[in-house]
Amino acid sequence: MRSYDFTPLFRHSVGFDRMQRLLDSAIDRGQTTANSYPPYNIEAVGEDAYRITMAIAGFSEADLDITAKENALSVKGEIKEQSEGSYLHRGIAGRTFERRFDLADYVKVTDAHLENGMLHIDLVREVPEAHKPRKIEIKRGTSPSLAEKAKKMIGGETKEAA
Repeated sequence: MRSYDFTPLFRHSVGFDRMQRLLDSAIDRGQTTANSYPPYNIEAVGEDAYRITMAIAGFSEADLDITAKENALSVKGEIKEQSEGSYLHRGIAGRTFERRFDLADYVKVTDAHLENGMLHIDLVREVPEAHKPRKIEIKRGTSPSLAEKAKKMIGGETKEAA
């Protein structure tokens, strides 16, 4: 098993611990045997809208559990009642599964529905106004001192020593 050291990448940054964990988990997933059940698609359906579609034939709404917590989405499936019959061939997989997805910041699950054996999970990125880029106006002339700006922001006058 290979181990990668990403320390040089994070030497000049602060607060990117989550990025380190994502890189580590991507490497770990790539080195383990990939679980391909159930198959899924991830598509962009708009500028800030996404859809995860999973093929889960044989599962009902009661057999599924979808959980969104922080920046992770977990989809679990377990068929509660399986008919025990005399199968000549059993090709429809009804086995228990758990699929996890890492979500980017501000991505929220908005809807989930099951239709014709396909589970559709809709997601939207909702960036708060405070985190959106804003244009800074450049003014001409001399700039007031930082102390004067602070007075205006506080809304009061400070006493200066005489």
